[in-house]
Amino acid sequence: MNDRPAEAAGIARAHRDDRPVRTGPGLTTATAVRYALVPVRRLSLDAVARRSGLHPDLIRRFVALGLVDADRDAAGHLVFDPTAPGLLARIQRLRSGLCLNYASIGLVLDLLDRISLLEAALRGHGTRSENHPWT
Repeated sequence: MNDRPAEAAGIARAHRDDRPVRTGPGLTTATAVRYALVPVRRLSLDAVARRSGLHPDLIRRFVALGLVDADRDAAGHLVFDPTAPGLLARIQRLRSGLCLNYASIGLVLDLLDRISLLEAALRGHGTRSENHPWT
């Protein structure tokens, strides 16, 4: 299989919009369908395995454990976000560096994401400064 991204539903996804749209001289209503201007970039299982250096069966196990999010394309094959190889590398670093089992890695990833959100919120409110008050 090649290293090109696989699209989950063809070249572009259509989004059905149930708002009425005025058309023609009689102003009848129709349902609008919007198409994505840019294809939704997804990576196949083989592409993720090559980029991360992991066996596809191990990646399937991570998906089953909920450590990595994946969708299914029209043919039923797993497709991933372009960020999946980075997440897999992070999982491997946690596994080897901290000797954690895969269940605890899920918890650590959730906590790290939560910490990142809280730090971003603090930076957004301007409550955290680089100059500490005790220095």
